[in-house]
Amino acid sequence: MMLTGAEILLECLLREGVDLIFGYPGGAILPTYDALTKYPQIHHVLVRHEQGACHMADGYARATGKVGVAMATSGPGATNLVTGIATAMMDSSPLVAITGQVTRGAIGSDAFQETDVTGVTLPITKHNYLVMDVHELPYIVREAFYIARTGRPGPVLIDIPKDVQQEKIEFVYPEEEIRLPGYRPPQKARPDEIEEALRLIAEAERPIILAGHGINISGAAAELRELAERAQIPVALTLLGKGAMPEGHPLTIGMMGMHGEAASNLAIQDADLLIALGMRFDDRVTGNLKTYAKKAKKIHVDIDASEINKNVRVDVGIVGDLRTVLTQLVPQVKRAQHAEWIGKIRNWLEDSDERDIINREGQDVLLGAQVINDLWKFTEGDAITVTDVGQHQMLEAQYYPHQRPHSMITSGGLGTMGFGFPAAIGAQMGMPKDEVWAIVGDGGFQMTLCELATAKQENVPVKIAIINNNYLGMVRQWQEFFYEERYYATPMFNPDFCKLAEAYGIPAMRVTSRDQMEESVKFARSHSGPVLIEYMVEKEEIVYPMVAAGRDLDDMIRRPKAGEES
Repeated sequence: MMLTGAEILLECLLREGVDLIFGYPGGAILPTYDALTKYPQIHHVLVRHEQGACHMADGYARATGKVGVAMATSGPGATNLVTGIATAMMDSSPLVAITGQVTRGAIGSDAFQETDVTGVTLPITKHNYLVMDVHELPYIVREAFYIARTGRPGPVLIDIPKDVQQEKIEFVYPEEEIRLPGYRPPQKARPDEIEEALRLIAEAERPIILAGHGINISGAAAELRELAERAQIPVALTLLGKGAMPEGHPLTIGMMGMHGEAASNLAIQDADLLIALGMRFDDRVTGNLKTYAKKAKKIHVDIDASEINKNVRVDVGIVGDLRTVLTQLVPQVKRAQHAEWIGKIRNWLEDSDERDIINREGQDVLLGAQVINDLWKFTEGDAITVTDVGQHQMLEAQYYPHQRPHSMITSGGLGTMGFGFPAAIGAQMGMPKDEVWAIVGDGGFQMTLCELATAKQENVPVKIAIINNNYLGMVRQWQEFFYEERYYATPMFNPDFCKLAEAYGIPAMRVTSRDQMEESVKFARSHSGPVLIEYMVEKEEIVYPMVAAGRDLDDMIRRPKAGEES
C-alpha cells in the first residue's frame, strides 16, 4: 500500500506495541501529527514543554518496562528534549525520541528552526539516526526499538526531515530478523568465571551483595533473593536498586553511599567480598576510591563491558545478562551461615535506630523525614513513588521502604531537577491501576510545574506531594556544612502552590503538622484526577548520614543520638 513517511512511522510504532506518545507539535513534525488523526490506536499526550515529554516517556518506561516514546519538532523542540534524553541515558532507560527536521535540501543552511540534533545528542544516546531515505525508515524504526530495549537499555533518537515524512512510497513491513554488525548483547558467563566466583563466595567470611538497577532491569529480583538466602549474605542497595530486594527482609541492610544507611557503608568497608550486581560503582556510592573496600575481593556482574574495571578494579568481572548469569551461578552456591558477620551489621543498624529522628520527643515542627515515613505508612508501602532531586529524594530513599522492583523511580545518574512530576505522570499513565505519588521539592517542582495542565487535561490521578522548605534544600545543606552557612541563592520565594493548583482546577491541601498526615492521604485518594498536597516542613532540616565529596565511605557526618546534640 502507498503510504507517506509519516504514516510508515506510525505503522511501525504500532507494530512495536506503541499506544502512547508524549509530545509537542511544530512545523517540521507536523506531517506526522496530521497522520496521527488516522491512528486512533495511538494516544497522544500534549505536554507543555518538550522536556516534560521526555521525562514522561522515561517514567512510563521505568514503570512498565516498555519503550517510552517522546516526540518534538526541529530546532528548539529537539533541543528541549536533551536533558530528558541525558537522564534516560545515565539511568539506562529504554526510550525512543522522534524529532522533525528541516527538509533535506535545507539541512546545513541554518534554516529556520534547524539544529543538528543528531550531533547534539551523540554523547547522550545509545544510537541515533538522521533519516535521509524514506525507504530506510521502517528498518530504522525497528532497529531503534531493538537497540533501546536490548542489552543495557537506553535512549535512541530518530531525526526525520519534513519532506521524508511527506514522501509517498509502497510500504511493506520488514519481517526479517534484526542483525546489527558489532552489536551482540552478551548473555551467559563463561564456566571459568562462574567457577572463580563460586570459589570467592565459598571462602568469604564477611560478604556483601551490592544490588543495583540492573537487578530491576533484568528482572532478577527472585534470583537475587535466592542467592542472599542460600548463602546468608547481607544485601545493600543502590538508589536505583531500591525494590530489588524487599526492604523488610532481614538480609536487606539499606541503601549505600553518600546519604545511605551507615550500616551499609560500614559493612562495605569491613567486608572481605563484594558481589556487585548490575551497578556501576558511581562516585556517590564509593566515596574516596583510594580507600574504598580495601579489605574486599570483588565480583562484578554487568551487561555493559565498559563498566567492568572502569572505576573499581575487580577480581572477577562477568559481562552478561544479570538474570542469566545468576541463573547459572545461584544453584551452585553452597549454603552457608555468616552469623557473626550479620550480628555485627545488626549492631550497626541498632545504632542507626538510636539516632533516628522519626519519633523523637519534643519535635514541634514537621520534618520531611516524617512526611515520607507517614506517606509510607498510610499508603501501606504499596505506592509507586517518583521523586525529584534533592533532600526529599534522599529522605524518600531512607524512609519509604520498597518491597518490589520498579516501585521507586528517580533520576539517579544525572540528578535532574524537574524530573519527578512529569515522570510520575508517565508512570501513572503506564500503570493506571497503581497509586502513584510524585514526591518533589519546592525548587524542582517549579522547573516543570507547567505540566499541571497536562495532568489536568488527561485527568491523570497522580498525587503530588511537595516537600516545601522554602530552600534549595540539598544545596543549603552543603552551604551549612562547608560554606559557613552562607545561604546564597538558596532561599526560595515560592507561589501559593495550593492556589496555583486550584487555578488549574486541581484540588489541593496544605499540611503543617504531623497529625494531618493521615487526613492528607485520604484527601489525595478521594479525588479521581490529579491532587496536590503541600507539606510545610522544617526549613533547615539536614539529611543524615552524609559522606562529604571525596571522603572515605565510612567517614560519615551522622545525626547525634538523643541527648548528645551540642
